[in-house]
Amino acid sequence: MKEVTIAIAGLGRVGSLFLKKMTEQKGKGTRIVGLVEIRPDAPGVMIAEKENIKIYPTVQDLVRIGDSVDVIFDLTGSMEVRKALRSGMAESNNRHTVIAPEIMAFLIWDLIASGEAFPENHASLQGY
Repeated sequence: MKEVTIAIAGLGRVGSLFLKKMTEQKGKGTRIVGLVEIRPDAPGVMIAEKENIKIYPTVQDLVRIGDSVDVIFDLTGSMEVRKALRSGMAESNNRHTVIAPEIMAFLIWDLIASGEAFPENHASLQGY
């Protein structure tokens, strides 16, 4: 089975709960290789530390790890982060990694969360 490597940008309410659900999927074909969060008190930081997942301080730092990431989930709700991810990927010529917006996280959540409601915290679940 191919292992899909993922990263998550944003460990606020939405990102932290998504991180928790994804760590529960350990050994089922996904591996979390990095996270981006600037706030040391964000809810998901403790989860990341417990799971020994590297936390990067900036989007640029995450982008630098290159095509060893299959999917980056952007759960920040920030247009600035979206722009930084897109421009960083273009500048690094990374044509492998997919940037997934909140709506894709919602789809995955719906498949793995056994009826739990998705923690909507942003104005809307928008694409790119």
